[in-house]
Amino acid sequence: MKKLLILLLCSALFYSDPVFGWGREGHETIAKIAERNLTKRAKKRIEKYLGGHSIVYYAKWMDEYRKTPEYAFTDGWHTAPVDARLHYSDELLNPKRGNAIYGLESAIRILENYREQSDSTVAVNLKYVIHLVGDMHCPAHIKYATHDMKYDVLFEDKDKYRKAHKFYVHSVWDNEIITVSRIWSVSEWADELDRLPKSDKQAIAAGTPRDWLHDAAVCCEVQFEWAKPDARLGQDFLNKALPLVESQIRKAGYRLARLLNGLFD
Repeated sequence: MKKLLILLLCSALFYSDPVFGWGREGHETIAKIAERNLTKRAKKRIEKYLGGHSIVYYAKWMDEYRKTPEYAFTDGWHTAPVDARLHYSDELLNPKRGNAIYGLESAIRILENYREQSDSTVAVNLKYVIHLVGDMHCPAHIKYATHDMKYDVLFEDKDKYRKAHKFYVHSVWDNEIITVSRIWSVSEWADELDRLPKSDKQAIAAGTPRDWLHDAAVCCEVQFEWAKPDARLGQDFLNKALPLVESQIRKAGYRLARLLNGLFD
């Protein structure tokens, strides 16, 4: 019976529907990069509404509350669809579920007039923005009209697993690439990624959330060549995938900072 319970637990871990983009490490690193690039005035105003906490503190808040009765309406906000041209349009919106662009743009509209809102309204919409900018940059959270994303792969890493394990490919991009490659603190990882000159940061952060999603969709489409159904993914895969993951995390950090500076500076 004990062995059966262990097998059932492992099965639940490997085959449950994972839709938590980046996990804790990725989301908090994005927020840490953004925090490092906030203006002093924006940082002070934001932390006032977050009860003295930094944006890093609430980076994963939406994942922790999405299944609660109060915030169940946000459960569909964590992915962002693109059409065959890799663009987002309003026609892609499912009104019953929403998506990351819908949630992000809605929060931005509210925060554009944050002085007229209650403190609690500002706080919750800040939490949405902090998280959703990160989600829309995760390869597995971009829903391509032209690609099937519901399949398994075999993932192996000699340091973490003794043999290859079957994973839903979504989990590999959300967590496994990071957890087998970057055993660092959030501050250490942010310090390594946040090293671009100011002009490069500005270029990356230019545009709108819809522009950022298009850029992410173009850059991340290669995932379907690197991780095909039932493929065995080892070190060769990690050597290609990790730079993509780090590039997306860096971009999300700079874009989040620019968005928050624009709203609160």
